[in-house]
Amino acid sequence: MEVRGDFQTFFKYVSMNVIGMIGLSVYILADTIFIANGVGESGLAALNLALPIFTLVSGFGLLIGIGGATWYTILRAQNKPQSAASVFNHALALGAILSLLCMLIGFIGSDFLASALGADEEILPMTSIYLKVIMLFAPFFVFNNMLVSFIRNDQNPKLAMTGMFVGSFANIVMDYLFIIVLDMGMLGAALATGATPLISLALLALHFKSTKNTLVLQKIKWKTAVFGKIVTLGISAFVTEISTGVVILIFNMVILRLAGNTGVAAYGIIANIAFVVIAIYTGMAQGIQPIVSHLFGSRKYSEMKKMLAYGVGAALLLALIIYGVVTMGSTSIIGIFNRDNSVALAEMAESGLKIYFIGFFFAGFNIISIAYLSAIERAGLAFKLSIIRSFVLMFPIILLFAYLFNMTGVWLSFIATEMITTAIIAKSLSCECSYDRN
Repeated sequence: MEVRGDFQTFFKYVSMNVIGMIGLSVYILADTIFIANGVGESGLAALNLALPIFTLVSGFGLLIGIGGATWYTILRAQNKPQSAASVFNHALALGAILSLLCMLIGFIGSDFLASALGADEEILPMTSIYLKVIMLFAPFFVFNNMLVSFIRNDQNPKLAMTGMFVGSFANIVMDYLFIIVLDMGMLGAALATGATPLISLALLALHFKSTKNTLVLQKIKWKTAVFGKIVTLGISAFVTEISTGVVILIFNMVILRLAGNTGVAAYGIIANIAFVVIAIYTGMAQGIQPIVSHLFGSRKYSEMKKMLAYGVGAALLLALIIYGVVTMGSTSIIGIFNRDNSVALAEMAESGLKIYFIGFFFAGFNIISIAYLSAIERAGLAFKLSIIRSFVLMFPIILLFAYLFNMTGVWLSFIATEMITTAIIAKSLSCECSYDRN
């Protein structure tokens, strides 16, 4: 089936993938809500300290999935099915290696990780148990994210969306059962989250019995160059995913010094809502990726550029809607997480929501543009831009702004980072587009 570069194709792939990514991110948001109400402020702080590791594990799946699926799609478009099959099987092998590494670290090093992330005596046990369970379930997170990417690129975006969405709905049910009914606290939250990709994987397995399936399991001779190509094409998606964790980690460290565990809990509310917004933008980016990669492989460059325009336009519209909802409903949103009716927690979170979310007017453009560059094999440029956005700018800006404006500066630093990144990416894209391949 021919993949076209029109709005109907854009809407089909992006809408399904966004719905799926919302479902995928909801299980973290569900954890947050149930932990806030079942454990309280200390549990909320513990969860937020653990989130950077969760994004790392999730990022490994995207690294392999986006990188492998991008190359797979290009090779299929170029009528090279055997080479494409080799890429898929190399991706499976790489996923197994990274999963086992995560499990080993989680089994022997969860206490060390929790302490390194900033957990004090009060919340160290809760942070540690959450990290241990999440990392022991790493194979399911990695393979779920990886197979979602391949199956979506294998012209079955509906099943990819369904798997993510159904698994996340089941997580909400399990969160209620484990945390509220059985009173299992952070252990229950981690078990509920860990079980989510299992349900998704069970549904994704149906693709291999479908007539649409071109993903073939076969013995391969491992080639370092193939692993390297997968990583090269997927690295920007990996950096984009873990950038959320890096931002959370840096913010946690700064906020702990400025406002203690209450400040981290307040940021936890903001970070988890932001996690859903980032997931939506990531869904948009992943939705246009198979279309752009196919069009690139077919040398349909003008249609390829239309996909970027559609993606950026949709991102800006979404940012406007989200900002309106968050600002007008801030009191109600914060109340969902504030079991103990803490005035300090509510005031910090409300101020943060109204300032921090301005940054998403720029973040959506950045995420989609970086994914676009990766999809057209501009992996080096995409990686550099991801590093600038995630590491190079954020750390010095937050330190400077926190020093000058305290907690207000913390929230403003996200806006400043995304604005500067947007300016850099816009210039890079103009250079790319000035070279007309047609």
